[in-house]
Amino acid sequence: MVEVPLPKDKWSGKVNAVNLGAEPSTGGTRSAIVTVGGENAMPFLGYEGLAPNRVRIAGEVTDMPGEVPEQVRALFGEATSDVAEWAKVWVENFKADLICLRLASTNPEESNVSPQDAALTVLKVLKAVSVPIIVYGCGQEEKDAKTMEAVSNAAPKERLLLGQAEEGVYKSIAAAGMANNHAIVAFSNLDINLAKQITILLTDFGVRKESIVMDPLMAPLGMGLEYSYSVNERIRLAALAGDGMLQLPMLCDCTGAWKCREATDDVADWGDRNERGKWWEATTALAAILSGADILIMRHPGAAAEAKRAIEGLRGGA
Repeated sequence: MVEVPLPKDKWSGKVNAVNLGAEPSTGGTRSAIVTVGGENAMPFLGYEGLAPNRVRIAGEVTDMPGEVPEQVRALFGEATSDVAEWAKVWVENFKADLICLRLASTNPEESNVSPQDAALTVLKVLKAVSVPIIVYGCGQEEKDAKTMEAVSNAAPKERLLLGQAEEGVYKSIAAAGMANNHAIVAFSNLDINLAKQITILLTDFGVRKESIVMDPLMAPLGMGLEYSYSVNERIRLAALAGDGMLQLPMLCDCTGAWKCREATDDVADWGDRNERGKWWEATTALAAILSGADILIMRHPGAAAEAKRAIEGLRGGA
């Protein structure tokens, strides 16, 4: 019998490790630091290299729960009326590694909550749970800049992950992050060159690569999943081949799956809406995992459980 050797790629590059959260020994209040990145091989190819840190799940919480589909809100019950309680359910019941807090109420065209009040919301969530926190604004550039500055100053020792820095408006959030040693989400729009460019801009501005997590935009199933997968994969291949500007942990926001009518519309011929929605997000998450994600932002706890099961299985667990 002829023994056929297993083909292996040899990589010269390695993804940077980024620490999120701060323990009491350094002035923070988190129970443990969460480290993402650090791999020197493609996802789950353990025979080619090491992936010392598993993919982490961030449970989504928002101060505008009406924006979340009813079939998801029903799983959390009355907890959705209080971001702190919602976060506790994610951590205690569904074992989320991180919390992703969206300060959607700061939108000037809606509730227009002040940056100072938004910062108090962040402190409330930090007090309720002991895991690291990702903080997003409302998506309105000028307001988000002011909000992230207030959030940064309100929790200077907590090593938050602040989102998001885009090519046109990165300086304000970068400054807010650097002021208090927070990490930053570098966002780009489905393009490897744009992903590289925002990293160059941030590092030229003074942000350390050890404080940057990239978000190349995870398109959901039915809205460009295949193309998004290919972009993520190309980014990771370039990083392992030695491109220092792409050697960053990758965050994939899978909640975009709920923008698809297949996940939310109540159509009898499509089967049970609750199961359909869960699997629409879970399928998006599975593609993200295999393409190189280090952090998944998840909305549905059932979808998060399926993603976590896949992660453990692919890493050689039960």
